Amino acid sequence: MDPDQQKIQRFQEKVFSFYHENKRQFPWRETTDRYAVMVSEVMLQQTQAERVVSKYLVWLDRFPDIRSLAGASLKEVLSCWSGLGYNARGQRLHRCAKIIVDDYAAEVPFAPEELIRLPGIGVYTSRSIPIFADNLDIATVDTNIRRIYIHELGLPETIRPGELLAVAEKILPHGKSRDWHNALMDYGALCLTGRKTGIRPLTRQSNFKGSRRWYRGRIVKELVGADVMFLEELTVRYGEQVVAVLAELEEEGLVERLPGKEESGLCFRIPE
Repeated sequence: MDPDQQKIQRFQEKVFSFYHENKRQFPWRETTDRYAVMVSEVMLQQTQAERVVSKYLVWLDRFPDIRSLAGASLKEVLSCWSGLGYNARGQRLHRCAKIIVDDYAAEVPFAPEELIRLPGIGVYTSRSIPIFADNLDIATVDTNIRRIYIHELGLPETIRPGELLAVAEKILPHGKSRDWHNALMDYGALCLTGRKTGIRPLTRQSNFKGSRRWYRGRIVKELVGADVMFLEELTVRYGEQVVAVLAELEEEGLVERLPGKEESGLCFRIPE
């Protein structure tokens, strides 16, 4: 399972050669600002890079720094996030900004062990932020990178995440962490795709329309576009299942209920 140095060198040369000839251009690759990188990394979670570009540019125009994001209302944030899906990611990014302003003097942390404490920042993102912003000599592994390593190095698909990360650390070309991970991303997206390799991700998305995620997205979008909406109104549009979805969104802090008059019933809104 542990590749030898010669195999590592051949693999590095192969990936870098592809990258030099097929490098993709994205606005987040043109900055080393840790806040801008954090925004891009959260947006890129479960969303194709091409779809993120316009949203990323609009976001940075509206919230150019951590303080402007922290000072915005959740409704403003979700309105700007609209179209990316998974509204909870936008909400968590908003919460991150507030914590960073309060606890880190408005400076996005550098260390992975600090970043991973923030809402919505998992193992991959806690490492990808300092990789792309600071060229930190550490490795990180997402679904695409996992697929590349398994295919190119002949690793078993059952390899555990911790074991794979250890392999990734050994393969990392020191001093080139940013370029290496960008190269892996492009190699996986343009050449070594999941369809080509047949290697399945650890988790798979379910059908979208009619799913719980679909109802969550529709309800949040409705509430972003209105001051308040009545439960009866939402039920007429989306059926009785919205009651459970609203309870879930309320528990997560994405919506809040306002007790209306008895004859008009409950109404909901995005929290201020």
